[in-house]
Amino acid sequence: MSKLAESRLTVQGQISVPAEVRRRLGLTAGSVLEWDLEDDQVVVRRATRYSSTDVHAALFARTPPKRTLKELKAAAAEHIKKKHARR
Repeated sequence: MSKLAESRLTVQGQISVPAEVRRRLGLTAGSVLEWDLEDDQVVVRRATRYSSTDVHAALFARTPPKRTLKELKAAAAEHIKKKHARR
């Protein structure tokens, strides 16, 4: 694996994402990154908007199973809105 770019860690524990990485991943201000540990390496990737688990929870959490399509779409939209709200 060849090195794409490098960053320096600040005293505050922050890093800058190099321009080439931002370009390749399509990152902009406010983009969310996921950090995973795979074997002995840390992998950083752009976070997906939502997982299948998120969708399932939005559709089937704590509500009667019989809902209209409009209600299902509204529940999914509300769940995603809450999950990605700025804190």
